[in-house]
Amino acid sequence: MFPPQRVRLPHVAPGQSVGLYGGSFDPIHDGHVLVAERALKVLKLDWVWWLVTPGNPLKTHDPAHSLQARMAAVRGEARHPRRKVLGIEEQLDVRFTADTVAMLTTMRPDVRFVWLMGADNLAGFHRWNQWRSIADRVPIAVIDRPGSRHASLSAPAARAMAGRRLDGEDAAQLSHLAPPVWTFIRGPLSPLSSSAIRAANGMQKPSPS
Repeated sequence: MFPPQRVRLPHVAPGQSVGLYGGSFDPIHDGHVLVAERALKVLKLDWVWWLVTPGNPLKTHDPAHSLQARMAAVRGEARHPRRKVLGIEEQLDVRFTADTVAMLTTMRPDVRFVWLMGADNLAGFHRWNQWRSIADRVPIAVIDRPGSRHASLSAPAARAMAGRRLDGEDAAQLSHLAPPVWTFIRGPLSPLSSSAIRAANGMQKPSPS
């Protein structure tokens, strides 16, 4: 299905755990960094791969910054030694997370992947292309975001997966469990959002997300 020879993945030892953190990061901000660092700590991950996307299929506008500029910004802001910044979707010309996850789990079945998302993304997860396929392939960790807890936990996807929710106190076990399984992680919050930053800089009007 995918031409893996077009992508060189970072070295990961068999059995290690990798958090997949996808997004346009347009621009990256403290809220994004908190999500990644909280996931690393609570889930006991070996790595976080920041998957910087060419764009968001659910948004009508293109990113305000180029992919290369956004990847460089992520490298500059997310300086944790166990992070890698990748542009896999651009290399493979795919636009949907379901395809990206399918490709990675096929290429590296010996790695324990976990999908990472902020709580604001869970609120709209049911609108993602083949969202159930994502949940069936990898465990999912949802990290709290300001003002998003109620909307996310009452969203269609959260209700559909209610019986597969792992208690947050047991989150360190998540990468060892067979999907579908997910957990909700509470922790420090940042009120920043990419849309608000773009609006403040005169790039576009704030979006509902």
